[in-house]
Parts: sequence; C-alpha cells; structure tokens
Amino acid sequence: MPFIEESDLLELHKDIDKAQIINERLLDQIKYKNKELKRSKLQRNIFAAITAVFLIGTLAITSFTVGLTSSAQQQSADYVNFSIDSLEVIKGRLDNLKQQNEELSLVREFYLAKKFLEKETIYSVQVKAFVDKNLSLASESLTNTMFVKTNPFYAYSVGNFETLEEAQKFRRELVAMGFNDAFVASYRDGKRIAIEDAQ
Repeated sequence: MPFIEESDLLELHKDIDKAQIINERLLDQIKYKNKELKRSKLQRNIFAAITAVFLIGTLAITSFTVGLTSSAQQQSADYVNFSIDSLEVIKGRLDNLKQQNEELSLVREFYLAKKFLEKETIYSVQVKAFVDKNLSLASESLTNTMFVKTNPFYAYSVGNFETLEEAQKFRRELVAMGFNDAFVASYRDGKRIAIEDAQ
C-alpha cells in the first residue's frame, strides 16, 4: 500500500485550495468579459441604428435637393459626386463593423471553449506552485494554461488534455526539458479532483 508523507498531504491540500481560488478568479474574469461583450454589442447596435438614420436622412435630403435642381446636368453631376462620397463612407463603416464583429466572434469562441472545459474532465500538467505570491506567468488570453489559487498557493499548469495518457506524455516531455517537479492534475466543472475520480 502506498505511503504518503504528512507534509506531502499538506502540500496537496494547499494545491487544491489554490486551484479553487484561481478558478474563482477565472470565473470573475469571465463575468467581467461577458459584461464588456454585452456593452460592445449594445454600442455596435446603437452605432448601426444611428448610421441607418443618418443614411436615410442623407438620402432624403439628397432626393429633395436633386428634385429642386433645375438643370439636368447640374442635377446629374451633384448626384454622382454625392453618391460616390456616400458610398465610400458607408463602405468604410461597413468594413469597421465587420472587423468589430470578427473580434467579438473570436472572444465569444474563447469563452465558449472555457465553458466547455469547465464542464468536462480535463487533465493539465502543473509545473510550479508559489506561496502567497499572485504571479501570472502567462497572458490570461491563452486558453491552454491555467493559473489556479489554492490557499495559500498559486499553481501554474500547462496544457488541457482530454485523456490522462496525453497529459502524462506531455509531463514526460516537460520533465525532459527540466521541469522535474511537474505532475498531472485533473479538473471537472472547473474544480480540481483526484486523478482516480476523473477516470
């Protein structure tokens, strides 16, 4: 029967607490980003409505102006110049809205992936733990890293794997690179669980 030192057991409990705190931080960050997405969507809709009203007003004024012009040549020249300018402005606005929509789609896909990972059992390789030091080693936008707070530790894990075998293979590669203390951890519903419970 395997034997575990009391100090190792205490370290494991600390790692678990640390993972829970980091998960709470991630959930808070997701809520904040969701609020930002809703605000951006509202601003985009308001901008689109204002643009539509502006275009309708511009077309109405243009139609009215064209109707009052007595000369057919003057009428034709003004209409063509105004239409070309209007089309360029509209095209610029449409391009800007398309770019914003693509950026919002990427952010949405990121959060959908995060929600999926929280619902499934995943494996990750923990490479470092810090005591009482909130140190972020990677950008929060990287979806393949985890920074988990477990009182009083902060754990840094790399990789999100569907199977234990994949995570163990990645751990062996990290150990070969010099991360001798790296070990596989499992998570379900955004919480750390024992490897035995994950299978």
